[in-house]
Order: sequence, then structure tokens, then C-alpha cells
Amino acid sequence: MSAEPKIVLDTDVKRRSTGSTGERSPRRAGVVPAAGHADLDPRALRADFPLLSSDRPGGRVVYLDSAASAQHPRSVLDAMDRYYETTHANVHRGVYAIAEEATRLYESARVAVGRFVGAPRPATEIVFTKNVTEAINLVAYSWARHELGAGDVVVLTEIEHHANLVPWLMLAQDRGVELRYLRLGADYQLDVSDIDRLVDGAKLVALTCASNVLGTVVDLAPVVAAAKRAGALVLADGAQLVPHRPVDVAALGVDFFGFTGHKMLGPTGIGVLWAREEILEVMPPFLGGGEMIRDVRLDGFTPNELPWKFEAGTPPIAEAVGLGAAVDYLSAVGLERVHAHESALTAYALDRLASEHGDDVTVFGPAADPVRRSGVISFAVRDVHPHDVAQVLDTRGICVRAGHHCAKPLMRCLGVPATTRASLYLYNDEEDVDELVDALRDVRRLFG
Repeated sequence: MSAEPKIVLDTDVKRRSTGSTGERSPRRAGVVPAAGHADLDPRALRADFPLLSSDRPGGRVVYLDSAASAQHPRSVLDAMDRYYETTHANVHRGVYAIAEEATRLYESARVAVGRFVGAPRPATEIVFTKNVTEAINLVAYSWARHELGAGDVVVLTEIEHHANLVPWLMLAQDRGVELRYLRLGADYQLDVSDIDRLVDGAKLVALTCASNVLGTVVDLAPVVAAAKRAGALVLADGAQLVPHRPVDVAALGVDFFGFTGHKMLGPTGIGVLWAREEILEVMPPFLGGGEMIRDVRLDGFTPNELPWKFEAGTPPIAEAVGLGAAVDYLSAVGLERVHAHESALTAYALDRLASEHGDDVTVFGPAADPVRRSGVISFAVRDVHPHDVAQVLDTRGICVRAGHHCAKPLMRCLGVPATTRASLYLYNDEEDVDELVDALRDVRRLFG
């Protein structure tokens, strides 16, 4: 039996219930609250993450790639193991006990995830996908191909991940839809000075909540307001926001919202699309097959009710259970505390990079700001390719990402082929930042 995790928490942490299927408490998820600590303690949290707390040749792993995929706490791994060991059966079909329990766990996770992001009707408005890329493609193939035609306008931004760019380029190629772009402005923020002209006649505005390259946290309010004035719907990619600070999709005023499990301590293979129920009702199914039907005849079919008409075939059951456990973990820690910790740590990292490396290291992203900046730090070391930087850092056990980060148009805007990216999360601390800053001296000596 694995050791019970030790999370340092306030005693008054607010916890969300999972609704009619029963409340999943932090203790049941393997999270133990402890009194008397107002600030998040990343070193204590690391004990909950097997990969980060295990002994490895050469020392511990300094994991600075959570923007690509976060690590898993023991409670998530245990929840998935428990499902496979005690409850594995297909959902929505069997009438025997473990099949009914599997269904309960799956639908309980849906409600928990929905409430985590403020979905007004989580039982019907949350659609499980395999990642945020599939969530956005679902909107592009179902809603957009049903509603848009030649000459209709979709507004995007030049800081988008390919997941929120390529589906719309494909739509433009297939249907003659016109694409317009919000450009990058001062201090790596979106330039919204011409927003009313750009959204004039638009049917959809699709944009990220936070850049996976720049760390820019987008101010959605003026974009959403302009879109609504123009009669356009808004799709927000929340993959880089949901793991790091509280989100309320209803308060944001958007119509579609996608995010993914593996960036928020959950497993790979599961993502989420939230959309307003009245929009989902009129959207045609995305994939055809079992589960997404109410009736099938040789001359046609009748789709299932929400949300199942968008979940063809056997769904990612164990992954949903794991995502539910991840939501429990983040709720117990408190996203307000995660946000505050990351903001302080990002400011520390930017200051240390500037003071220790000066002009030899260029950071692409806004200045430290707890409102408008996340813990994603993309940088370039003078005259050293980002892949070489990453390989040298790896010799010190430091995990960073190097490349174009699935954002080639943004790379062209920045005038670089690639960057090295360090991304901070709740289990990182100043010691991790110091390791990165010190290791960059090795890079400069080696290539200097």
C-alpha cells in the first residue's frame, strides 16, 4: 500500500462537491489537509509526486515542463489503479454492480470537472474528448461546418497554439471562410485597439486564454464584449489557464471553452469541451458509432441526449476517474494559492535571469505581473540553439522544452526559429529556479 500523501493546507479551504452522485472529499482522494500554513509549500507537495520524489542517478529531477504535461500526484495514480483493480467495466451499458459503479464514477467525474470551471449545467454541458485539440476540432467540425459558409468570418490571434489555428485554416480551405487576426502588441499583449473592426461581421472569435509560449494571460473581457456587440460567439482555449488559477466559464461570458487533463495533474488521453447547453443541443454529432445514438435504422439514426451524442464509442473511463482525482487535488490545495505561488516564483525567476545573465539571455514575454503573466518563460541564449540549451540542462537533471511549441506563426512574429521554455507549477520552488539559472552558466561556458 502506498504512503498517504501529505499536503500542507489551510483549514478553511473551500471544496467543491461533485453533485448528486456524491461528494468526493480530499481525504478520499488521498489528500490530507493540515492546519497552520497559509502559503503553499512546494517541497511538501513534491512528496505527493512519485516522479519528483524518487531517487535517481545523478540527483533529483528538476521538472520545468509542466506547460507541456504536468506530473501526477499519487492520488491520481491511485484512483486510476483502484478503478482498474476493482471496478473496470464499460459504462452506460451493463446492469451488473461494477458496471453501474463504473458509470457512477465516470459521470461523477464529469460533474466534478464541470463545477471546477463553473459550468452552470455540468451534467449536460461537459463533453469529454481526448484533449483540447479534439475539443476545438469538435467545434470546428460540428458547429462551424453546420453554421458557417463562404465569406463568413472567424477571428483568431497570432499567438495561438496550432490546436486553435489549424482547424480554422482547414475550415477556410474547405469552406471559404475568411480568417482575421488580432496581432501581438506592446509588452507581448494582444493589440485590441482595432477589435471592433476585426469582429465586424464575424460569426466566431477563437482565442487562447494564456499563451503557451509567452506566458501572456489574455484579457478576455474586451474581446468578449466586442464579439457580443457584433453577434459573434467566442471560443476560448483554456489549456494553459485552468491548471493555474480559478476559472468560471459563465463569468467569462464565452460560448465554448476547452482544456486538457494532462496539464492539470490528470492523465493524458482526456480533454474537456464546455459549451452552452442551447448551442450543444443544435450541433450535429462529431463522430458516429456506438453510445452517441438513441436509435439506429437502416435509413438513418437518432442521436443521443447531451452530452453523450458527442462521445462515440467506449469513452476514456479510467482517465475521467483520474481527472476527477486531479480536480480534487487542485481544489484541496486551492487554485488561489497556486496562482499566488506561481506569480511570486515567476517574478523571482525573471529577476534572477536578468541579474545573472543580462543580455546573454533574452526572455520572450511580459514583465512579471500577477494578473497578466503566467509561469511560462520562453528564452533564448545568445548564439546557442534552443535544442543545445535543453540538452545541456538535461545533463543537470533539468527538464525544459525546446522548439517552436506548436506556435510557428508566433515564432515568425518573434523572429526566431525556436525558444527554450521553462514552465513553473505548484511543485516548483526557488531552488528549481536557482538550478536553472546556474546551469545556464554551463551553457554559456560550453558554447562561449
